[in-house]
Amino acid sequence: MVSQTLSANRTEMASDVPSLLAKIDEMRLMLETNGARGEEDRNVLQESVDALEAVGAFRVTQPKKYGGFQGRSQDHVDVARAVGRGDGGTGWITALINMAGWLTALMPEKAQDDVWAEDPNTKVTVVLATNGSTKRVPGGYIVSGEWSYASGSRHAQWAFLGALLVDEDGNFDDAAQLLIPATDLSLKETWFVSGMRSSGSNTWVAEEVFVPDYRVLRGTPALLGDYPGTNESTPNVYKAGWIPWLNVILAGAQLGIGRAVLDKVIAGADKPIAYTNIEHKSDSVAFQLEIAKAALTLDSADLMIERACKEIDGPAAEGYYPDYLTRARNRAYVGWAAETVSHAIESLLTAHGSGGFAEANSLQRFWRDQAVAARHAFILPALGYELYGKALLGREDGPTVTPLV
Repeated sequence: MVSQTLSANRTEMASDVPSLLAKIDEMRLMLETNGARGEEDRNVLQESVDALEAVGAFRVTQPKKYGGFQGRSQDHVDVARAVGRGDGGTGWITALINMAGWLTALMPEKAQDDVWAEDPNTKVTVVLATNGSTKRVPGGYIVSGEWSYASGSRHAQWAFLGALLVDEDGNFDDAAQLLIPATDLSLKETWFVSGMRSSGSNTWVAEEVFVPDYRVLRGTPALLGDYPGTNESTPNVYKAGWIPWLNVILAGAQLGIGRAVLDKVIAGADKPIAYTNIEHKSDSVAFQLEIAKAALTLDSADLMIERACKEIDGPAAEGYYPDYLTRARNRAYVGWAAETVSHAIESLLTAHGSGGFAEANSLQRFWRDQAVAARHAFILPALGYELYGKALLGREDGPTVTPLV
């Protein structure tokens, strides 16, 4: 029965990513309409999740052997961008679930089977923060802890959660990501925020949970491209730079949000400008200039992320691991893109006028969603610039700031 289900999923799966993107574009209005309700519920509506699941939007990074697209980082960004153009929170959880899918594909086949063999549509969330404490036991670890900002957690059946590993004597061994079924966890409602509300980024809680060794992704080897489930026959997409991949996908939904704001401001260009004799904003040269500059600004963010993806997907396809300078530059790329989208949205909201901040206007929701996403600790622009600047200057103190490069 399981093999029949998997075979059916493979048959029904969209043949390529462009086909998937076209299907997502067709559901954009539904995603946006559900976005307002999702914000109230602090969770993406199940209708949106079901529609995206039906076309394979959560399986972009999943290996083909389970019916997935086995996509590159650019594919992942494009899908999150397309979903984010309809709703920011939905785009964000699409990105995070696909991020976790790629991480799952780095694990031994037994771990992948645990997740996908019974149901290829199984979803995984991820919290990289190493908040878990562990105890070494035969065959694995006992882990306890709490992990906040688990985006998409209400829709997930598994979770990758960060922890500090210790040896048999209790001494620190390594930082790691542990793959744990949601049935071994509880979920604490902690996501009460001003933006990205629908992402449902609540807190996973583990109390004395056993995690076998084959579901542990150690950080030190992973930072050098040594993953527990990869070998000579593994598709090259699963040999890409670890941190660059995890970093760049956080840009996709934000690129989509920026485009959504541009679309809406252009759509409102037939309205007058208050306290002037201008009957249509589109007649104003000042408005025309702001629209052009914002569109070009968003184009530049797209191009920057496209370049970042090329520096991830290219080395992976050619079978080599990117050097430190390239990986540091990647973090700067993503921070710059997030900052650039923020600037474009700010100028567009000014051009649109104060009506964009009415609760009934979705513009203010897109604005708040991107403002929160842009401040994710992993993509803070200043941090990316510092890491890249140190690398350009040949300094060796970048890892003292963060080893996650």
